[in-house]
Amino acid sequence: MTRTLVFGAGKVGSTIAHLLHHSGDYEVILADKDEAALERAAKKLPVQTVTLDASDHSSLVTAFKGVDGVVSAGPFFVNTGIAVAALEAGVSYFDLTEDRDTTASIRGLSDNANAGQVFMPQCGLAPGFIGILAAHLSADFERLHEVKMRVGALPKYPTNKLLYNLTWSTDGVINEYINRCEAVHDGKVVELEALEGLETFSLDGITYEAFNTSGGLGTLCETLEGKINCLDYKSVRYPGHRDLMQFLLQDLRLAERRELLKDILENALPITMQDVVLVFCTASGYRDGRFEVVTDTRKVYDRVVHGERLSAIQLTTAASLCAVLDLHAQGALPDRGFVRQEDVPFEPFLANRFGQYYQT
Repeated sequence: MTRTLVFGAGKVGSTIAHLLHHSGDYEVILADKDEAALERAAKKLPVQTVTLDASDHSSLVTAFKGVDGVVSAGPFFVNTGIAVAALEAGVSYFDLTEDRDTTASIRGLSDNANAGQVFMPQCGLAPGFIGILAAHLSADFERLHEVKMRVGALPKYPTNKLLYNLTWSTDGVINEYINRCEAVHDGKVVELEALEGLETFSLDGITYEAFNTSGGLGTLCETLEGKINCLDYKSVRYPGHRDLMQFLLQDLRLAERRELLKDILENALPITMQDVVLVFCTASGYRDGRFEVVTDTRKVYDRVVHGERLSAIQLTTAASLCAVLDLHAQGALPDRGFVRQEDVPFEPFLANRFGQYYQT
């Protein structure tokens, strides 16, 4: 049985623990500094819990010794410290971060990894599954032209002016709406402004908007630079959301006061378990001398899994990480150092007991 410590007892962390525990192959230790969050999780899930502060390095190292892997489901700003402790403890590390600077720090740490020790950030939905899918669609082209990656976690029944509910980390949402965005234009990596690049499209009779947000590409820009003409990632929302967020962040200058913005959003926007995750990826290029395009679209809805109602964003984010963790345990991924999402084979991912939740 694989001993895995999951740091973060919030919505996604507790879901990761839920999926791993019910697989029967993982002994899960759930850690958080919030004792109330641990108590809530323990009422639903018979796993070991431990109170642990991400800022206490020595306690992290002690807790990590004796486990096979560490999963960080905490906010992006705790991940580097957790990864440092994982390196010292000699255990593999996985996280969900969308933050580019955090990923770069963890990648630097991975240069000192021991044999059999991997560092794999960005294992959620976006970055995460969307990168695995994009790499898969790109692989069949002799010469790539363009890849468009679009992902949205949306309420099924929007009820406010923002047409949005808090379905995952508020810190993460704010981060991706403010930080600059990578893309590839004319074969070279460029930096774009978040909330720019607005476009609209329709799918299954519903109109959506999409715009630049930070972090969703993971390491694909570096992987595909010089091999592709255009590559970009945008978040999908219902029409009108971008303009209101632009008003809050830019006109009211709340981008300069993140804690205030977080307080406003968490006070005003309810959470919802009734949501849908939309994944829309298009790749074009040349095969057998012909210019072709392939598209993959998926919608994942909230559902009951092992007796627990899970929102779509909980399920997709947690399932992606659990599938990657499983594939690593099975020896299907690189076994030392930094591992990219595009290193994950697509078909084995979907066939995995956790990855199968993405099948439509």
